[in-house]
Amino acid sequence: MAKSKKDYFGLAWIVSLILAIIPITSWICGFITRFSEGKIVAGIIRLLFGFTIVWLLDLIFMIFSHKICRLLNC
Repeated sequence: MAKSKKDYFGLAWIVSLILAIIPITSWICGFITRFSEGKIVAGIIRLLFGFTIVWLLDLIFMIFSHKICRLLNC
């Protein structure tokens, strides 16, 4: 069976949801995970626009699809 990928740093869904609700942790965890995945453009976009629409998209996708929205690759 394939190993399922967890959200922020391999944490459980509920922990990732709590981190996504708090704007500053969502912003920090978001750009760190994008850079660690090698998605430099997505990381830069996250740094510039992390407190706006990207944060809302993360919350919506996290609640309804149980995964963090991967900017440009949701």
